[in-house]
Amino acid sequence: MEKADPVLERLEGQIAWYDRRSQYSQRWFKWLKGAVLVAAAAIPFLAGIEAPRLLIGGLGALIVVLEGLQQLNQYQHNWITYRSTCEALKHEKYLYLANAGPYASAQDPRALLAERVESLVSQEHARWVSAREEAKKTLEKLGP
Repeated sequence: MEKADPVLERLEGQIAWYDRRSQYSQRWFKWLKGAVLVAAAAIPFLAGIEAPRLLIGGLGALIVVLEGLQQLNQYQHNWITYRSTCEALKHEKYLYLANAGPYASAQDPRALLAERVESLVSQEHARWVSAREEAKKTLEKLGP
């Protein structure tokens, strides 16, 4: 029985994780934006038919809450960043398996793959931390 390659297992695990998280973030982003659009479109309509002010004000408050959740959780940023990282990891996998690109001339293609995968993951993590810091600054500007 052939022993599993920990480098390829790590790569496959990271591809699967980034793919799942990208899909999750995309779903949340689209759901939140869809709800904001519906609520925003309903406000002038409800005002035109003289709906209760409480309902109209409630929709306005709902928009603020939904946009705040998007800002806090950065679903759009995560969707795009995670998808980009997932595709970059897949690219490395295919180059490695085809013994192409930088792997064609590498003395140790497996070690090079491990280094490049970890570099991609580390870069994405650094971008994630930076985005969280920016979101925190934005929320602090809004005040308590």
